[in-house]
Amino acid sequence: MDTSQKNKTEEQNQKTFREVVRIGRYLNEIITIKDSAGNLIHKITKPLMVEFYLRDVVQVIVGATLLAIPVTFTEETWKLGETLPLLNVGIIGFISITFIGLFVYYNFYKGLLKENWLSFFKRVISTYFISVFVVGLILFLINKAPLGSEWIITLKRIVLISFPASMSAAVADMIK
Repeated sequence: MDTSQKNKTEEQNQKTFREVVRIGRYLNEIITIKDSAGNLIHKITKPLMVEFYLRDVVQVIVGATLLAIPVTFTEETWKLGETLPLLNVGIIGFISITFIGLFVYYNFYKGLLKENWLSFFKRVISTYFISVFVVGLILFLINKAPLGSEWIITLKRIVLISFPASMSAAVADMIK
């Protein structure tokens, strides 16, 4: 038997076991690889980021602020908020939530969604609405959120600017 066939046979005889354990406050996945005789070959511990903690909220706020500030201060965005039809803005909002959902799924919940769907939903919605709040606050502070008579314009500006802000918020949430 040549070396490549021997390695293939050894790989086929290996068994992989996965378990989720809580170490301290955080969930971790422990992957154990054993040979056919039951001897330990390798053990890997990796953190599972399926729970949404206060530190995650802070990271989302910082991430949203990173792109919200430069985009919020552009006149093009203000004018786009005035002229773009409400339907288009709604579609952009839907796309934002969809992109956050896809990003969060593939980075945190892939293969774990069935057991953690509520945490997934909470993380996606929280990321988007924290971004909306950050953008709204910045627009209000620079006096570009006319809440009284032109609240539709304010809403459109917030949704438009929340698109890039929520993307950077989701990326910042991934950094640990």
